[in-house]
Amino acid sequence: MPAEAEGSDPHYLGHRERLRSRFREGGADALPDYELLELLLFRAMPRRDVKPYAKALLQRFGSFAQVIAAPQSRLLELPGIGEAVVTELKIVEAAAKRFAKGALTDKAVLSSWSAVLDYCRTAMAFAEREEFRLLFLDKRNMLIADEVQQHGTVDHTPVYVREVVKRALELSATAIIMVHNHPSGDPTPSSADIAMTLEIVKAAKPLGVLVHDHIIVGRHGHVSFKALKLI
Repeated sequence: MPAEAEGSDPHYLGHRERLRSRFREGGADALPDYELLELLLFRAMPRRDVKPYAKALLQRFGSFAQVIAAPQSRLLELPGIGEAVVTELKIVEAAAKRFAKGALTDKAVLSSWSAVLDYCRTAMAFAEREEFRLLFLDKRNMLIADEVQQHGTVDHTPVYVREVVKRALELSATAIIMVHNHPSGDPTPSSADIAMTLEIVKAAKPLGVLVHDHIIVGRHGHVSFKALKLI
């Protein structure tokens, strides 16, 4: 990694302005991932050539989205990456999640299915451990609450059927959408995923709670239990 530049006219200042100009004129599509990362690093590293850091982040994590979603502890493992950089990256991650979730606000969720999928992928697809999320809906299919019920390991999340149904009743939800991620990247449901889903469907139905779908997201796409006719 480069040392902090000395002198009044470091070489990277012209590069920064050219990069900002290209972004203003062409937007994000005009920049490859490493240059978009550079733009984020400018504020956190005002006196350094940030290109090597941007490329090192991509080499370690794989893509712009994976860099943004990477855990703080792993980001800090890279030489030269400190709290200021992590803060900038996590602000972008939070903004992306807030933006995606905003598309679900005040809308019937089932009529905004693409927004549901976008939000689920943004919130969970690049996480390094499994998470089990529940979207609780009212009788108009409006979003009441969005909660992560369980965190798991890299390949397993314990899900308690009773807790899922209990929470739905506490919120007076009439329907739920279950979502979890596969950190491996492959969203194909396992036999355990299928069995757990059917247990929740069976337990919720007599209590007037409908399971609309169970979505599994991964870096390489998503699957819908409803589309696969598993529920």
